[in-house]
Amino acid sequence: MRRRAFLALSVSVLAALGVRAQGQRVRVGYLSPASPPDANLESFRAGMRARGYVEGSDYELEVRYAGRDYSRILSLAQELLAAKPDLVVTAGPMTRGAPFLAQSVPVVFGFSGDPVDAGIVASFARPGGNATGVSMLQLDIASKRVELLKEIAPRVSRVAIVANPDHAGVGSELKVTRDAAKTLGLESQVFGPNNDATLPAALEAMRTSGSDAVLVFPDALTLTHREEIARVATRMQAPSIFGWKIYVQAGGLVSYGPVQVDAYIRLAYFADRIIKGSKPGELPVEQPTKLELVVNLKTAQALGLTIPPTLLARADEVIE
Repeated sequence: MRRRAFLALSVSVLAALGVRAQGQRVRVGYLSPASPPDANLESFRAGMRARGYVEGSDYELEVRYAGRDYSRILSLAQELLAAKPDLVVTAGPMTRGAPFLAQSVPVVFGFSGDPVDAGIVASFARPGGNATGVSMLQLDIASKRVELLKEIAPRVSRVAIVANPDHAGVGSELKVTRDAAKTLGLESQVFGPNNDATLPAALEAMRTSGSDAVLVFPDALTLTHREEIARVATRMQAPSIFGWKIYVQAGGLVSYGPVQVDAYIRLAYFADRIIKGSKPGELPVEQPTKLELVVNLKTAQALGLTIPPTLLARADEVIE
């Protein structure tokens, strides 16, 4: 009897420790909105290495790329499930597939939308289902971007807001942004491309709108077309502000927001916890705590703008 009880206890302990404790190679699915190479996927890999996981030995990746064709989300999710992953990581807009995937496997997500609005979790503190991860949507940052725009160019009076209407959480982010603009005496107009095909018309409408400043919400669509958006803003002679550094590296004027690389590295924390037996619904959704302000002086020069020295002193990076 004692031997039988000991064996039962051993099995239960191993189950609690997760699949890696049993010496099994973990199969991690990854849904990418992009085409290879995917920088966010590489950040996740770096996070796994930092936690002691060796790809090909401790875990293997099953990656599916959407190539920005988000109509394939469901089919790619089904294809990924057929590979029988132990958990799935969803990036950016591919997180729309999280509710479907979470019916079968634990899900770790990383995106700039609101997982509550998207119906993925019950709340940030208590996800309650089979998914958790990192959301980069922070409404206080949305209003701060408007303030920064006004600080950089005090004479601006009309701001063009580029926001994908299909992005989870866009409604609350738009409200905060437009309220902040109104408080500062700015008119605002929203331009809402939702795919590659509608973007050119949205940018042309923005160009001829009479707006003298541009504010762009970060998501996979605007990220893909960041160079084009920055170029149109410069042609308008309009100062522009974005959510992530990569937009400023592409020619935007200023960005203020989370460090995207760090956010995707952090997804490995959730993967590790789940591999070791934690339930996703008990792991609170996180938001990045490290923010960065980046300024492109070359773009400022093209716009004939002098960036206030006080703002330059606060910048984490200045691109010259």
